Amino acid sequence: MTAEFSIEAAIKAEARALGFADCRIARADAAPDAAARLRDWLDAGSHGDMLWMEERAHQRGSPASLWPEVRSVIMLGMSYAPPHDPLALAAEPGVGRISVYAQGQDYHDIVKKGLKALARWLVARVPDTDLKVFVDTAPVMEKPLAEAAGIGWQGKHTNLVSREEGSWLLLGAIMTTLELEPDAAGEMKCGSCSACLAACPTDAFPAPFRLDARRCISYLTIEHKGPIPHEFREAIGNRIYGCDDCLAVCPWNKFADAAHANRAFAARAELAAPELGDLLQLDDASFRQIFSGSPIKRIGRDRMMRNALIAAGNSGMAGLVPHVVALLDDSAPVVRGAAVWALARLDPARFAEEAARRKASEQEPDARAEWEKADRTAVAEELS
Repeated sequence: MTAEFSIEAAIKAEARALGFADCRIARADAAPDAAARLRDWLDAGSHGDMLWMEERAHQRGSPASLWPEVRSVIMLGMSYAPPHDPLALAAEPGVGRISVYAQGQDYHDIVKKGLKALARWLVARVPDTDLKVFVDTAPVMEKPLAEAAGIGWQGKHTNLVSREEGSWLLLGAIMTTLELEPDAAGEMKCGSCSACLAACPTDAFPAPFRLDARRCISYLTIEHKGPIPHEFREAIGNRIYGCDDCLAVCPWNKFADAAHANRAFAARAELAAPELGDLLQLDDASFRQIFSGSPIKRIGRDRMMRNALIAAGNSGMAGLVPHVVALLDDSAPVVRGAAVWALARLDPARFAEEAARRKASEQEPDARAEWEKADRTAVAEELS
């Protein structure tokens, strides 16, 4: 190695060659406040039923808690900047809106592949180093570490914002025993802007820089397993997997270039604007086939049916009624319950007919509660 050689510069150059839009370095102890902020968030119950976050909070709080030997963290961002307006489908009630990051290949696979390639490259050049790679599924607080490394800053919507890539970055981390020269931390550049907070359909931000996941459409349509609370259903609109609203309105996105996006995240034709009528006819086998290789596959067919039924109920499209009625006989209670709500919204007369035949025989508590609540709502509307 010559005196001019910089392993840090070489790592960053290789990362870009592997398809990462940004690569920066932080000390392992560079985000000392993250653990306390996480504890406050968990104590407030803002994580909903994401119990895995609480169960491994002791490891999530700092890299050293997860791996005591770590000295440096290489943070990487891969762009998925869309070539179109992510909010454009809001005015098309007959289709389901899927969050931009999930319209192509599964980011877990794509980012991890890049991280492993970079890790192999690094070990080949510094054989005595030890390292570990992480993408989302491990108890690692990627956003505070990315801010500490200087990739960007956590905006008021709690997501990372980059001066160069806007809000469209998927993060990964390589922890290593190497003592690497850290980069300067990111500087918050939101100023007085609160566009992301105002854009949230469900008021999921009780304050700037704080998210209540229990009100977040991404959480409700992806992580939440049971019936979606009634208070949020209308606001969900035609979103069937995730929500991009707070990301899409960020002014820093004007610097994001879709040409920087990894091609693996380009929207598949069948996921760009899927017809609700088609989605409502999916059985488990067809669901797995259509969403193979997509992060959507992990929520399973029943949650997707629940989401599609909420979107159907919001659509005002009478042509969806036969598909909704068919799902009143679904084997999954969460699907049957969502079908009841959708039918009551789309065709009150048909709902009354079906309620007379079906309500008394529904034994599952949540699904039965849907019949009873919809019945009470219908009566109240008649009397008003």
